[in-house]
Amino acid sequence: MPIYMDLHIAPGISAKDAAEAHREDLKIQDEYGCRCMTYWVDEERGSAFCLIDAPNKEAVREMHDRAHGLIPHEIIQVNSNVVEAFLGRIQDPDTFHQLDKGDLKIFNDPAFRVIMVNQIEDARLLKHRMGPEKTKQLRSLYDNTLTNELRKYEGREVELEGPDFVASFVSVSQAVQCALALQKGLHIAGELLNLRIGIHAGMPVTKNNMIFGDAVKMAKYLCFIGKENQIILSSIIQELYRHDWQKLMDTAKIKGIKPRQENFLEILFNTLDSHWTNPGFGIADFAQKVSTSKSQLYRKCTALLGLSPNSLIKEYRLMRSLDLLKSGRNVAQTTFDAGFTSPSYFTKCFQQRFAIQPHTYLKHLD
Repeated sequence: MPIYMDLHIAPGISAKDAAEAHREDLKIQDEYGCRCMTYWVDEERGSAFCLIDAPNKEAVREMHDRAHGLIPHEIIQVNSNVVEAFLGRIQDPDTFHQLDKGDLKIFNDPAFRVIMVNQIEDARLLKHRMGPEKTKQLRSLYDNTLTNELRKYEGREVELEGPDFVASFVSVSQAVQCALALQKGLHIAGELLNLRIGIHAGMPVTKNNMIFGDAVKMAKYLCFIGKENQIILSSIIQELYRHDWQKLMDTAKIKGIKPRQENFLEILFNTLDSHWTNPGFGIADFAQKVSTSKSQLYRKCTALLGLSPNSLIKEYRLMRSLDLLKSGRNVAQTTFDAGFTSPSYFTKCFQQRFAIQPHTYLKHLD
């Protein structure tokens, strides 16, 4: 059966409240074909999350409704391996408080996690630029340094689709210190690899249908605005790390963005995600979708990203074209799927951006 994770928004909920609700679920789970695996409760943020093996979402809702009346606000289907990678477990923790009477097991384990996303240059582009031997050395140094620092700072690697490295941390301090240690350990190699690190935090279930989908997505957006071997922190990370943030503010290799910039960045890239394949999508459409004028869009884009809206659209399409080529599409298919109007124009833009023609890039695919 599929496995689901749900979100209960419950201001004022306590660890005991969550434990009692979970116990009531267990009493009737068989009647709905469900298996309640575990839960997380966050007293500070007034939320709880259940992990349930169930035939469908409706069974989860009906079981909760009958057991205690706390109907989930959101339910998403998840992969148990991914859940364990993000949250460290898929069953009740080994340590908990048990009341003297009854079988109530109480534990307060918030599902809030800090997400670190690392991006490095595409392997084939790197090989074209640096040569096979140098690329192998750089990748080996990166992998070894990352593995060591992740272990040291208790980060957990999450294997998701795509080339980006994603890690989950319980502590903001551990995530930031891991990123700083990786940056320092790689030094010049980080610049050669074009390493960019984005750090954000959030809850596992939102309106996004992927676990920690919003947090991962924002961390990736932050990477886009970074420079070589630079760490970009979201506003919530700066707030949670505020006691140490002042020491890092003047460091060129670490940067934070403000909440209003973060909101604009999210709107900007959500719009690009939805319209980049449309060759007719231009500046007027872009400005309309983000509810601003063309002149304001230009000022905000250049200030935050160092790119004009036109350049941003082209850059986004070119970066996505790499994924399309790697997926098996030929140059002509990639041209139109990536929103370009002609193969010759696409080839010209690709050559200017990556110093290699798309046909040559395809020949290097493994």
